[in-house]
Amino acid sequence: MEAVPHSQAEPGVQNLTITSPDQMRELGRRLAKLLRAGDLVMLSGELGAGKTTLTRGLGEGLGVRGAVTSPTFVIARVHPSLGDGPPLVHVDAYRLGGGLHEMEDLDLDVSLPESVIVVEWGEGKVEELTDDRLQVDIHRAVGDTADEVRRVTLTGLGERWANADLSVLSA
Repeated sequence: MEAVPHSQAEPGVQNLTITSPDQMRELGRRLAKLLRAGDLVMLSGELGAGKTTLTRGLGEGLGVRGAVTSPTFVIARVHPSLGDGPPLVHVDAYRLGGGLHEMEDLDLDVSLPESVIVVEWGEGKVEELTDDRLQVDIHRAVGDTADEVRRVTLTGLGERWANADLSVLSA
């Protein structure tokens, strides 16, 4: 996993190149060390980009119970902590068409203060939950050896992420 240089360093933004599913899981484990109860992480990327693999690593890093798998058909899964950390709420909003009002039955607003909530396909659906969130965009690279290569951009939004050192994720 390596940091991708960019011309202007933006505070709260980290660009990474991921070359394997194992590296994507490791990124999740490292990211888990930065997360705390009340954090919202929004994942975007095409099908097969690695969103669930990243979340699997987050679950490992947070030390939660249960296998982290795609919740596409159940919409959301709660993984309680095996220790004293926050539970992981993993949401797949792919099948949901509208905004937050369609997600009210999930009670994400109630769960957020004591949980880490990770939402796949959440754009336009969960931003109203909080101004503070971490946006993770995963893109497949284009080229001859691009099968496993992903470009990951992490963008911290709001006061919570204003001074977060995302560069630790590239170590």
